[in-house]
Amino acid sequence: MSRSPTPPGPAASTPAEAPARPRGPRPTPPPREVRFIGSFPDAPPPATLPEVAFAGRSNVGKSSAINAVLDRPRAARVSKTPGRTQALNLFEVDHAQAAFTLVDLPGYGFARVPDAVQDRWKVAIEAYLGDRPALRLVISLVDARLPAQDLDRQLLAGLQRAGVPHLVVATKIDKLPRSKQKAAVAALARGLEVPEVLPISSETGEGIEALRARIITAVRAPLG
Repeated sequence: MSRSPTPPGPAASTPAEAPARPRGPRPTPPPREVRFIGSFPDAPPPATLPEVAFAGRSNVGKSSAINAVLDRPRAARVSKTPGRTQALNLFEVDHAQAAFTLVDLPGYGFARVPDAVQDRWKVAIEAYLGDRPALRLVISLVDARLPAQDLDRQLLAGLQRAGVPHLVVATKIDKLPRSKQKAAVAALARGLEVPEVLPISSETGEGIEALRARIITAVRAPLG
């Protein structure tokens, strides 16, 4: 009596490969080291590294933005009294992806600062921005809660005339309701006649890594 063939068993299974993770942009961590170079009321020393300058009105939150980008709570002095930055403050930044100098420019537009002092700041800022070959990017800070301001338009117009690369960054975006943030940023872009405004919050960290990435991209780019 013939025996019926034994039906084949199930094929041996092989472990399934894990799905590939989506490859997004590489995160931009904080710098490894930050060193204060000095405070210069007039002309800073000759540049030895690519430079990025932060500019904005006296009450825009410039020091807080710088501290957030550097991930150092007290790199730039934060004061409740606008107008405390009265010179060009330079920081040497050692980042894993690039080394550069961050320049904290005096704030502008604060009424309680004497006119003579504001005039001196204006001369120092214009001299720096107009003749600094190492300058790769100016971060123009504006307040997300306010409409476009004339002083900010004047700064941007001067940067455009001089051919200086710049990025408008809207601070304090967390102070606006989430439902109004997109419209406020779009209104600033229209009012300042710029193609992009990057919103950030020094309190929540929103947009800080994106700003840090833009800075690294700028300082790594070749001149010309």
